[in-house]
Amino acid sequence: MKLTWRRITAHTKHAFKIARSGSSVSDGGKAIERTIVSIEHDGIIGLGEAAPTPFYKQTLESVETALAKMQPLLGENPDDIEGIVARLLQTFDGDRAAVSAVDLALHDLWGKRAKKPIWQLYGYDRATIQPTSMTIGIDDIALLPQKVSEADGFDILKIKVGMPNDVETLTELRKLAPDKKIRVDANCGWEPSSLSERIAQVSQFDLELIEQPTTTHQFDALRDARKSSPVPLVADEDSAKPSDVEALAGVYDGINIKLSKCGGICEARKMIALARRLDMKIMLGCMVETSLGVSAAAQIASEVDYVDLDGHLLLADDPFTGLILEGGVVRPGDQPGLGVTEI
Repeated sequence: MKLTWRRITAHTKHAFKIARSGSSVSDGGKAIERTIVSIEHDGIIGLGEAAPTPFYKQTLESVETALAKMQPLLGENPDDIEGIVARLLQTFDGDRAAVSAVDLALHDLWGKRAKKPIWQLYGYDRATIQPTSMTIGIDDIALLPQKVSEADGFDILKIKVGMPNDVETLTELRKLAPDKKIRVDANCGWEPSSLSERIAQVSQFDLELIEQPTTTHQFDALRDARKSSPVPLVADEDSAKPSDVEALAGVYDGINIKLSKCGGICEARKMIALARRLDMKIMLGCMVETSLGVSAAAQIASEVDYVDLDGHLLLADDPFTGLILEGGVVRPGDQPGLGVTEI
């Protein structure tokens, strides 16, 4: 197997802002750079996408530094994906975006060699995938009508909060979308000391869930707030990898899994199994990624309760195609592997 990589640049339709620092979108909130990984075996090439985020102290440079050391660890058997990923994580646990890209490329290679999509090889039913939410970033409230209009085809909206004007933003959003489900993502933006008060303030807007309300590891405050919260709390930054999950039971109602933060499809499947055993709800999310990265998540989307796979839909110039969007549901296609091709 031969491992290579290259960078690509894409742009979001709107500036993308979140409450905390550490977003992976630059250039005034519109440009994204991603590393595309290729693994070649017997003339067949599998592709994967690395979407590092500064929150986990990952950059394109750190991803590519890790990739440059991975070739000797791949071995000669491309079918041993779990074994390869396990070996990589022994050395590159802090570089899970890079490991994820290799995991994705190996899955794409597996599917292309077998001439089947990954969802089919795992025995999943793509017909049962839940609708995705459509994300609305923190911005001028005056832009909300335009953004809600653009999301007209989606029944679930996810609004970024964690700012002083959260109630004002949600009041306007609920006026514009009275019948839609609304999820809020605070991206660590609320103080633990006022968590119950903030939850009470936003609960009036009939929310489906609240994602990562505080900074990480505020378990005592979260556990206390959850007792009185009428809205389920879902961990995001707190649920980075499988070893995080067990400690979150009783603190959160669910976890958000993202391939780029956990290390790929193999690690995501472990997190799904752990969360099910602990009777926790599961969201499957993504970074702002191309259809390549989102399609990898879509392969396993039938196994989760909440879907938030809209990263590619936020792009003005997605360089890959092949994902299916039907009635607000993002489904993987019929093509082998991850099912996308480069435009």
